[in-house]
Parts: sequence; structure tokens; C-alpha cells
Amino acid sequence: MLRFMPIRLTKWSIMYIVTKLHYHQQSKTLDIVFDDAMQFTLSCEFLRTHSPSAEVQDHGNGMKLVLDKQNVAITKLEPVGHYAVRLSFDDGHNSGLYSWQYVRTLSTDHHALWEKYQQRVAKYKETEHTVPIKFVP
Repeated sequence: MLRFMPIRLTKWSIMYIVTKLHYHQQSKTLDIVFDDAMQFTLSCEFLRTHSPSAEVQDHGNGMKLVLDKQNVAITKLEPVGHYAVRLSFDDGHNSGLYSWQYVRTLSTDHHALWEKYQQRVAKYKETEHTVPIKFVP
């Protein structure tokens, strides 16, 4: 008698493919359609502040806080093979390769990621004009 072990799937074990990208210049949003018919819309600001580039990912030391990208726009969408897209932004940033898996994570976790980002921005703004004082006895 054969027994099959159930396979536990995670969000990383399913390979998603983007079938359509549509950029809206006026609203500065990107519509994303996946092969399983899931559709999402992400803002340029969100995509820029969550770029997978080493510059934004801070070379593996945690995510760098990228500020003041409310008005950033996408200037170019460049396919990279069948697995990613390179987004070029009007602030000159173009070094992030957005794999379909990373785009899916950004899409499905958008709310939590955006909330965390907003909290980091608020914390930064609370302390940006403070000067630490060191008392020496």
C-alpha cells in the first residue's frame, strides 16, 4: 500500500506569472494581473519605496527608509525574461528587478507593508529634528 505525504504549499512554492501590466500616468498606479486572475493596483510611491534593489534593501541590513516619493512616476517598464520587470522611475532609480514572486508578495501583503512603512516614516519625522545630548560627568 502506497501512502502519500501531503504537500504543504507556501506562498513561495507556487510560481505566479504576471500576464498584464498597465500603467496609469494620471493616477501614477500600476495595474497587475496574474495568471490565476488575481488583480492588484499598486502606487508608484509604494513600488519605489519597496524596490527590491540592493540600495533600498540596504544590502541585506534591513530595508532602507526611502522618503518623499509621493510624486514619483514610472518612466519605463522593461521585461526581464519571463520572470521579472525592471521599473525605471523619474527620480533616476532603475536598479530594482521586480520578480513576479516579489510583485505577488507586494500585492498580497500591500496593506501590512504600507502600514509598516507609514509607521517608520512617522517615527523618523518625530526624531528628525532632535539632537541627542550626551552628558559627560
